[in-house]
Amino acid sequence: DLLPAEPQPAAEVEHWMDWQATEFNTAWRHAFMGLVRTDPRFQDPAASKESIATWTHCVRIVAAQLQRTGAWIAGERFTLADIVLGLSVHRWKMTPFAHPEMPAVERWYMALNQRPAFMRHGNNGVA
Repeated sequence: DLLPAEPQPAAEVEHWMDWQATEFNTAWRHAFMGLVRTDPRFQDPAASKESIATWTHCVRIVAAQLQRTGAWIAGERFTLADIVLGLSVHRWKMTPFAHPEMPAVERWYMALNQRPAFMRHGNNGVA
C-alpha cells in the first residue's frame, strides 16, 4: 500500500526516495556528526556551516514539493517517500541550530506525527 502499483506514481515515490538517499543524506552528514554525535572528525565550523546550509536547502525543496501537492510528498496518498523524508526532516528539526520557518513542512511533520508507527520509530526522541 505504501508504493503505488501504477508505474508513474510509483516512479514519483522512487524519485523522492532516491533523492533522499543521495542528496538529502549527504547534506546533513557533517553537521549532524559534529553537532549531535560530537565526532571529533566533524568539528570544522566552516564545514558544519556549509552542511547546515545545504541541509536546509534540501528541506526547502521538500517544502516546495509539499506546497505543490498540498498533502504528502508524492501526492494525495501517504507513501514510502514520506517515511524516508520524514526521518531526515526529523533529524533536521532535532539538530541544534536555528531553523527557518517552513509552514508546509510543519503541517506535513505534524501529520506524520499522527501516525503511530512514525511516533514509535521516527519521532522517538532519537535524532
